[in-house]
Amino acid sequence: MRAREPDAEGWVDHDGVKVGYAVYGSGDRTVLLAPSWLVVDSRIWKLQVAYLSRYFRVITVDPRGNGRSDRPADPAAYTDRAYARDLVAVLDAAGVDRATVVGLSRGAWRAALAVSEHPERFTGLVAIAPRVAGLAPPLPERAVFDFEADREHYEGWQKYNRHSWRRDYRGFVEWFFATLLPEPHSTKQIEDCVSWALETGPEALIAGEDAPESVPGLPAVEALLRGLDCPVLVIHGEDDRCVPVGVGERFAELTGGRLIRMAGAGHLPPARHPVPVNRWLRDFVTGSSPAPRRWTRALDRPRRVLYLSSPIGLGHARRDLAIVAELRRLRPGVQVDWLAQHPVTALLSARGEHVHPASRWLASESRHMEAEAHGHDLPAFAAIRRMDEILAANFMVFADLAEERRYDLWVGDEAWDVDHFLHENPELKTAAYAWLTDFVGWLPTAAGGPAEAALTADHNAEMIEHIERFPRVRDRALFVGDPEDIVAGVFGPGLPAIAGWTERHYDFTGYVTGFPPADIADRPAVRAELGWGPHDRICVVAVGGTAVGVHLLRRALAAYPSAARQVPGLRMVVVTGPRLDPAELAAPPGVEVHGYLPDLHRHLAAADLAVVQGGLSTTMELTAAGRPFLYVPLENHFEQQSHVPHRLARYGAGRRIAFADTGPEQLARAIAEEIGRTVHYRPVATDGAARAARRLAELF
Repeated sequence: MRAREPDAEGWVDHDGVKVGYAVYGSGDRTVLLAPSWLVVDSRIWKLQVAYLSRYFRVITVDPRGNGRSDRPADPAAYTDRAYARDLVAVLDAAGVDRATVVGLSRGAWRAALAVSEHPERFTGLVAIAPRVAGLAPPLPERAVFDFEADREHYEGWQKYNRHSWRRDYRGFVEWFFATLLPEPHSTKQIEDCVSWALETGPEALIAGEDAPESVPGLPAVEALLRGLDCPVLVIHGEDDRCVPVGVGERFAELTGGRLIRMAGAGHLPPARHPVPVNRWLRDFVTGSSPAPRRWTRALDRPRRVLYLSSPIGLGHARRDLAIVAELRRLRPGVQVDWLAQHPVTALLSARGEHVHPASRWLASESRHMEAEAHGHDLPAFAAIRRMDEILAANFMVFADLAEERRYDLWVGDEAWDVDHFLHENPELKTAAYAWLTDFVGWLPTAAGGPAEAALTADHNAEMIEHIERFPRVRDRALFVGDPEDIVAGVFGPGLPAIAGWTERHYDFTGYVTGFPPADIADRPAVRAELGWGPHDRICVVAVGGTAVGVHLLRRALAAYPSAARQVPGLRMVVVTGPRLDPAELAAPPGVEVHGYLPDLHRHLAAADLAVVQGGLSTTMELTAAGRPFLYVPLENHFEQQSHVPHRLARYGAGRRIAFADTGPEQLARAIAEEIGRTVHYRPVATDGAARAARRLAELF
């Protein structure tokens, strides 16, 4: 799923070649994101589009040879001048008079050529890792480059060769992008680039390499760059293993542009370091700093908290509301702004909380997770990993908000975007920051095999490096639970034990249920309030705040007739949550179907049995209420398959059932066996919210 879909798409037919483009957003200014080398398409800019299109009209162009564009066989179709003229043709097709053009690698040179030939169409040029032959001595490792040599084996830059491409194109692109992305923990960016490269092939690349020169000779190239008459910004990584940083320095010198050197960065900063790149692009296009804010004496300023609550389900929001209520008791007058997504925003608004207007810019994480699910199967680690575009876009919303308004405290309840990118960009930290989570450790599933085991270990290693290197980014790290709730094992080969590392780096709040014990203390009264008689046998089926659980709801409905025969007086109450339409479920007589219930915890506490997914919030609410329940973890969901069962086992709570074992007769039999059963669970802490609030209050 994309963080931002195009508002318009089209093609230009230029010199007999169809070139695809897309337009996002609107505004007085336009940013044209030029294509890079044809080995990738316009998705190389995916982490820029959603952010920049909030401010400007953004146009992306697929290069000749990839994406939605044609793949001509004639080398003459791939000249630098043809690419440059494509940019102008796209501006014409989109009805844009002038734009700031941004080019990456070879695309930066082609953008410069377009500016030179059509200066009236461009208001500025940003050249990122510009690839311009001859501007500086090549890297020593590229001395082996010979595009024509026919060898038995190809190593390193020898792979940049027509024969190598034809023999092992995939091997080339895998090596190539690993070279272009030397930063540790770049597996996702490498995978993306390889997948885009495989959408074209060696013949297109060879035709591109065989294209005639448009500006022959270094003197002509330098003269062209000297003649550019617009503002220029050059961004270049100092660890670029494709184009030496000296090229960027010379490019800036010749154009009179400003140079930003990125220490530790490789050849693809927009993909690997989107936060600073996005902000530099925004500031370059606007040409101004943010407007000054009204000044207020520091001690007269109200205490402000920016609270980010995970949108994946509603349990996080309920516990966060409980923590905020305690925080307000400790710090009267504190002002809380919530940066949140649907369905969390609906719950917050119903409670009278202030949802910051910037929340409308957030891309939906819930919708992404729903799209990643197949049946009752949600490979959570892979899904979150593929959510990189959305996470980057959402962090930029947070970063802009934090830049515009000063807060005393940021709180992120499993706000993965904020936590990751703050550690990647610690200079952006301008407030105390607290991180909350109820699990630590990304774990591989059996179905993921060795590949997923390697990726989760790499993900964990990056997180550990972040914390060890920048311990002051998190002023508080709160684990919503107790030390015994942490799973056993290690983060990966050669990495620390999960339990020991977590105990060293986290404070423990005990569990936070999200409701006061008095809310469910008088169970008969709650049943009467809900219209349930003393002889009714109530089974509540609920699946949380996303639409992923629809398959379990259908299984429960199919099991009801058989269960009703085995349990006299059985009534089933099905709760779809806020993202499922109750009308889509065909309920037999004796079954009530509800949408979102703001007091679901009272229904669960008053029921004789609950059938739920394997999410922690709902299962722990049932544990706190002392009710029997069946829980059916999502397949391949590492948290529901590992972290949650570990915690529930410690409390002696719930009966786990595999989704494969929820056929109508099987589930009906389990309902009959469990309903009304007397349970003896370990007590759940009732002061978790107060403990968490005390730790947060210390940060003011």
